[in-house]
Amino acid sequence: MVRIHKFASTDAFVAIDLPDVAASSGPLRWARRVLQGGAKELARSQTYTYAALNMRYGGASAGISAPVPTRQEAIAKFVAEAAELVKQGTYLPDAAKGVSEAELAPLRADDPRDTARLGGATNRGASSFADGCEGLSAAVCADQCVGGVDGLSGRNVAIEGFAANGPALAAAVVERGAVVRAIATSVGCVSSKSGLEVQALSDAWDAQGAELVHELGVVEPHEKVFASGTEVVFVGSKMGVVNHQVAASMLDVKAVVACGRIPLTARALAVLRGAGVAAPADFVALAGSTIALWGSPTRTEAEILAEVTETVRTVSHEFASHDEGPFMSACYSAESFLHTWQEHLPFGRPLAP
Repeated sequence: MVRIHKFASTDAFVAIDLPDVAASSGPLRWARRVLQGGAKELARSQTYTYAALNMRYGGASAGISAPVPTRQEAIAKFVAEAAELVKQGTYLPDAAKGVSEAELAPLRADDPRDTARLGGATNRGASSFADGCEGLSAAVCADQCVGGVDGLSGRNVAIEGFAANGPALAAAVVERGAVVRAIATSVGCVSSKSGLEVQALSDAWDAQGAELVHELGVVEPHEKVFASGTEVVFVGSKMGVVNHQVAASMLDVKAVVACGRIPLTARALAVLRGAGVAAPADFVALAGSTIALWGSPTRTEAEILAEVTETVRTVSHEFASHDEGPFMSACYSAESFLHTWQEHLPFGRPLAP
């Protein structure tokens, strides 16, 4: 059962998925109100990422609730109180919605991970190297799961929830012979019949964040990305963004692949699986940042990228051919590993309600 640790100095909490582990990590979000329910699912997804990689760590997720005028004060209080949790390994935070990496800098000296790979991450603008590894892993996972001998080569793709890992994801799919035909952020959707150019996407993201769509073409409603006529759709703007109704509108695509955590509901997964649409697990597709953060700091970036590619390619290929689909295959593998060192499995798989 997920344990909730509440903070005394500010309105904040950490959801910790597994008891008595060497370390637990996961996103820290700020909003006017952050609910514990979503945090539990995010923690579970990170637990399954570790398990899929045969790593004995656990997932966690934290939230800070505060109005805009007191956001900075609330985050500062969280950081001060979280220092002991980081020293103990109880919670190692990753900057997520509403929180910048710079605001977590005081905690990094006691974080056992290679946190130098998080440098450059901001709420909007330049992405970190770890973000880039996450985009790469999503592309590698899609390449293995889409079917056919050529993978992504010659495919048209759309990226819903284009965010910090978006530039690297776009670059990685293009390197594999695909064309990015549409992207969507919270602002809206933009598409191009000839394909969106990778460098233009990267430059626009660095300069404008989610507003980049205004620099790229005619902005349409966000949901247009699901009807962009592409063969592969990356999804991840929010938890449960693909429900059973959205899934039913994408039955002609080859694969629906996560670029953000917990994008599918349980009913959506059932709809996609019934139609033969590949839907690999988010905790596999987004494993790249975990691989980047745990390892020797002497590794070069090229070595880490090669490790991400090989590791995610291997596990994705293994899961892709399973009779019950890549999502369930990944769950079975993660749960089998958890059984080797946890007395009880965490209750519930990483899917949105």
